[in-house]
Amino acid sequence: MPVSVALALTPVLLVAWLLLIRRAAADVAGGAGLLAAALIAWLYFDTDPAVIGASVLSGVIGSLPVGLVLAASLFQMLVMQQSGALARVVVFIKGLVPGQKAVQALLLNMAFGVLLTSLGAATVSILPPILLALGYSAFAAILLPALGYTAMCIYALLGIPAVVFAGFTGLSLHETGVLFARYTPLVSLAVGLCTLYAAGGARLMREGISPAIMAALAGGGTCVLMSRLGLVTITGIVAGAAMAGALLLYAAMRGLPVFRPAASTPEDREAEQRFSLWRACSPWLALTGLSLAINAPFLPFFQLVFRDWAMPVTIIPGAPEYTRPFWQAYFWVAVSTFVCLPLLRTNRAQLRAVAGIFRRRAWRIILSTAVFFALAYVMNHSGKNAAWVLPAPGDNMIDVLALGAAALFGSLYPAITPGIGLLAGFVSGSQTSAVAMFTKLHMTTAGNLGVAGPLLAAASAVGGGIAGVVSPAKILAAAASIDRPEEAPAVMRVAFILALIITCVCAAMTCGWL
Repeated sequence: MPVSVALALTPVLLVAWLLLIRRAAADVAGGAGLLAAALIAWLYFDTDPAVIGASVLSGVIGSLPVGLVLAASLFQMLVMQQSGALARVVVFIKGLVPGQKAVQALLLNMAFGVLLTSLGAATVSILPPILLALGYSAFAAILLPALGYTAMCIYALLGIPAVVFAGFTGLSLHETGVLFARYTPLVSLAVGLCTLYAAGGARLMREGISPAIMAALAGGGTCVLMSRLGLVTITGIVAGAAMAGALLLYAAMRGLPVFRPAASTPEDREAEQRFSLWRACSPWLALTGLSLAINAPFLPFFQLVFRDWAMPVTIIPGAPEYTRPFWQAYFWVAVSTFVCLPLLRTNRAQLRAVAGIFRRRAWRIILSTAVFFALAYVMNHSGKNAAWVLPAPGDNMIDVLALGAAALFGSLYPAITPGIGLLAGFVSGSQTSAVAMFTKLHMTTAGNLGVAGPLLAAASAVGGGIAGVVSPAKILAAAASIDRPEEAPAVMRVAFILALIITCVCAAMTCGWL
C-alpha cells in the first residue's frame, strides 16, 4: 500500500479502532480522528494551517443541523416522558397487532421511524425509551432505531442529497430521483430483515419475511412514484405512511387483530386516563402539520425559508454553509414541543427535570456530531494552499483514497462503490457530505472503466445512506436517550456487520445493472 494511501486512511482506521476495539466514546474517537487528520493533512499533504482551521470551523457549522435535531428530539422525548405522554403512546403501541412481534418491530422501527424522521424528529432520540418500555433490552433499544434511521436515509436521498448529486453529475432532479428510487425496494427489504434479526434473531426474521417484503415494496414503490411526480421533499412522509398501511393490511389479510386495547396494568390504565391519544401525540401531530406546510412545493413557505432565508455563512471560499434556521428540522421540533406544553399539562417541576437531564446528555451528542463533520471537512480540503487551490489530486486525502481503491480493485471497482460511500458516510456523519466527497471521482473512474458513471455514483450515495446505522453520533444519541452510553460500543460492532450486509445487497444490485 502506498504511503499516501496508508496515511489518508489512518484517521478512519484510528476512529474505527477506538470505537470497535477500545470502546471509546464517540466524541473521544472522533476528536482523535480529527487531530490525526489535521496533523497528516499539514505535515504530509502540505495543507495550509489556515485551510485546516477554516475547514474545522466550517465543519462545525455544517454539523449543526444534524447535532441540533438530535438534541431537539431528545428534548421533545424528555418532555413527553416527564409529562406522562410517552407512557400513553406505549399503551397504544402495545395494542397494535398484539402478539405479532415481527409486524410490531417493522411498524415501529421502519414505518414509524421513516415517517417521524421525515417530519424532522430524530427517532434515534425518541424510540429507545419506547422500545425499553415495550420490553426490549437496552442493546436492542439502541440498535433498532439506528437501523430505522438507515431506512430513512435511503428515502432522504431524494431530498437535499439529490440536489447535490445532480450538480455533480449533470442529471436533472427527475433523473436523479428515478435513479435513487431503483435501490429503495431491495435495500429497504435488507434493512427490514436486519431489523427483524436485531429484534428477535433468525427465527423472527423467518417469521417476518412476508410483512418485510410488503413494507419494502410499499416504501420503494412510493419512492418511484414520488420521484416521477416531482414531490421529493415529502417522499419520506408518504413512504412511511405507505409502509404502515401495508403492514396493517398484511395483519388484516392474515386475520390478525389490527388493534386491541392493551391497558392491562394499573400503570397502563392510569396513562390512558391521564391522556387521550391525540393529546399525548400532539407534539408529533403539530410537527406533521408544520413540516407539510413548510415543505409542500405548492405553498410559498418552502421558497421563503429554504431559499430566501438561506442565511449563508462563508468560511471556505466558494462553498458557503447555508444555515436555513427556519427550515431546519431542529427549529420545528422545538416549536412543536413548546407549542404543545399546555396540552401535555407540563408543570415547572417536570420542566426543571427535563432541563437537568437535557444538560447532562445533549452536549456529547452535539460535540460528537461536530468532530466527525470537522474530520470530513479536513480530509475533503486537505492539500489546498492558502489560496484554497489544490495543486494536484495526489495532495488530497479523499482523492488519494478513491484513486487507490480504483487502482487496487480495477474492474471490480463498481462492486466496492457502495462501500466507499459507507466509509464516507461513517466519517462525515452525513449522506450529503458522502455524496459531495466522491461523486466527481466516481464519474471520472467510471469513464476510465467504460461503465455508467451516474450508476456508480448513485451506488456510493446509497452506501452513504446505509452509514446511518453506524453513525457514532446517532448511536450515542440513542444510548443517551435511555442513559446507557456504555452500551454504544457493543452496539457499534453489531451495527457494522449489519451495515456491511446491507451494503453488499447494494453492491450486487449495482453489478447486476451494469
